[in-house]
Amino acid sequence: MADNTARAVLFAVDAQVDDISMEDSLAELAQLAGSAGAEVVGQLVQRRNGADPHSYLGEGKLDELAEYIGETAADVAICDDELTATQLGLLTDRLECEVIDRTQLILAIFADRAHSREGKVQVELAQLRYLLPRLVGQGTEYSRLGGGIGTRGPGETKLETDRRHIRRRIAELKRELTKIRRRRELQREARRDANTPVVALVGYTNAGKSTLLNRLTGADVLVEDLLFATLDPTIRGVELPQGGTALLVDTVGFIRKLPHALVAAFRATLEEVQHADILVHVADSAHPLMEEQLDAVMQVLGELGIYDKPIVTAFNKADSPESAITEGLLARFSPACAISALTGAGCQELLRLVGEVLPDRHVMGVYKVPYPDGHVIAWLHEQGRVVHEAYKSDSVELQVELRASMAERVRRYLSDGTV
Repeated sequence: MADNTARAVLFAVDAQVDDISMEDSLAELAQLAGSAGAEVVGQLVQRRNGADPHSYLGEGKLDELAEYIGETAADVAICDDELTATQLGLLTDRLECEVIDRTQLILAIFADRAHSREGKVQVELAQLRYLLPRLVGQGTEYSRLGGGIGTRGPGETKLETDRRHIRRRIAELKRELTKIRRRRELQREARRDANTPVVALVGYTNAGKSTLLNRLTGADVLVEDLLFATLDPTIRGVELPQGGTALLVDTVGFIRKLPHALVAAFRATLEEVQHADILVHVADSAHPLMEEQLDAVMQVLGELGIYDKPIVTAFNKADSPESAITEGLLARFSPACAISALTGAGCQELLRLVGEVLPDRHVMGVYKVPYPDGHVIAWLHEQGRVVHEAYKSDSVELQVELRASMAERVRRYLSDGTV
């Protein structure tokens, strides 16, 4: 997939077991192919009860696909499902062109989008985990996904050498990811010590999370009309209407059939979602499959073990003529609001909902503490963020940002004045 002008033919088996039509599934696959730099020149679908365990397609349809690839001068055939090692090998031999599946395509896009060391490590680990069980047959080259595969060793077949090198590299990457997880945990502890709530933006890829982050925080995260345009997580601060600040975390977008290897490899990044105080689920209200995308995101959150976090649903692209937002939809997903990350419409309402839903939001207050209660002054410094402090004749007045539950403990010291 390195050639940006690669011509691709899409193919799939329609077993009619999915809620999403094959037409819609292939449309998304075409988007993925476009994001990887390929030009889709055709597609072929076989309707049958299930994929053939050896060749994926039936014998006749396989011949038809080979002929179609020749007619369209395609360089690559892309399957909408994940292929087994047996299927991949047979298809490659019969079609006489590069064959990749949906998982490989997503991995290729992730490899192109990853810029930080953390992102690159996680992508490489996912690639190698995918590749290892597919090393079948001797003398085959496996350069498609890279991954630091070594050369042939004395007295060993290339297959044995490849497997040994891949397992060694996987172990190295796992150790590096362990260090990354420890570093992220230290960063999270620092945020917890600062009493700053964390709000994670989640949603289907291309729903507008990065645009929303830029709108709310003035960040400069890349925004493109591509699936998985951004990969590495970004964290920015934002002021809440009720007072206080929160940290917004923009995470990798989700997608149907998200490879399990990818979810496992990106667990260090996705832990930002697991440790967030609240989730903002950004939905593309103009997409014809909006509700199916909502379900896909919730399924991935379930796989991550996230069932009980407060969620605010932001139906984005409300300014689009194709937007399908209704009062009934907002009520069903309450708390929810309609927004346009592009124009900013509804974004303040979204922040207001976030502030209300935060299990322990932050509030700003001015506290007048008599000198004899010096322990309260020390407590405010320890538990909150002191913005300003002034020494009066009989007391100390402090402007402090505290968690709401903490503020209740010192309510009697609240002052109506300003420091």
